[in-house]
This record gives sequence, structure tokens and C-alpha cells, in this order.
Amino acid sequence: MNYNLLNVGFGSTIVADEVIAILAPNSAPMRRLKDEAKEEQRLIDATHGRRTRSIIITKTNHIVLSSIQSETLSQRFITLREKEPSRTKDQG
Repeated sequence: MNYNLLNVGFGSTIVADEVIAILAPNSAPMRRLKDEAKEEQRLIDATHGRRTRSIIITKTNHIVLSSIQSETLSQRFITLREKEPSRTKDQG
């Protein structure tokens, strides 16, 4: 099985098919989301000590922090989707 990996910065990648949302961390609800995930041990910090510039929510309800702008990650995600061959299942 092939996985498309989304580069979230500084050598860290996540499986693109698991991404639900890529969000900016500026608002109070996003800070609460991050704090709740940390308490519940669902937080993955991929910032490498840098400022958090985006929050990624995955299908497994994990929260990934990245120091790459959310717009940049969104463009990377779109580029991955465009390069992905169409998935067709054999009917016979």
C-alpha cells in the first residue's frame, strides 16, 4: 500500500490521507483544542521548538502542531492530491 506523505516541516511528515483539517492557531478555540489534546495525550508537536503556525487535525483525533504556515501546508496538500493517480477498483 502506498501512502502520500505531507511534509509538515523540518523532516517531519504525516500521512496525507489521515488529514481532516489544517487550521491557523490564532484563535482561542484553537488554543483550547491544543490544550485539550495535550491533556489527553493526543498532541504531536512537530514544531521542533519553533513558533506554532498551523494545527492539523487527523482522522484519529490527534492534533499535530507545525511551524509551517497553514496556507503553505494547504498548498502542499493540494499538490499531493493533484499528483495522486485516480483510484479505480477492478470490477471483475
